[in-house]
Amino acid sequence: MAEQRQRTDFFDLVRERRAELGISLRELEARAVDPESGEQAKRPWVSKVEKGTAEAPSEPMLRALAAGLNLPVRVVAEAASIQFFGMGSFVWSEDRTTRVLAARIEEMSDEERRQLAAIAETFARRRTRSEGNSED
Repeated sequence: MAEQRQRTDFFDLVRERRAELGISLRELEARAVDPESGEQAKRPWVSKVEKGTAEAPSEPMLRALAAGLNLPVRVVAEAASIQFFGMGSFVWSEDRTTRVLAARIEEMSDEERRQLAAIAETFARRRTRSEGNSED
């Protein structure tokens, strides 16, 4: 049987998002506090996450990291779910754009969701027209 590739979605998300934000481990630690329990993601643990040696996080740690990384909890939880349990949704892209978009939709009003749907339809029509024009 072929060896299964180990997923690193959660580890990569934390490392890459911290780099995107341009914050230190110390700053992330200060920001990463679970709003429900007050539990904090400490620097040594976050460092293990970034090095790929941490164990699966608890719910409070997921919420703390989401707060510290300024991401929806669903995005962080899904990355952990995929990495540690092999379970994820179909809304997943390598660059996280669809993950964040899908998670942020819950924060939008009905009107904002309608506007976003209209934008998506516009892009789909343009792509269809563009593909139709490229035929010889």
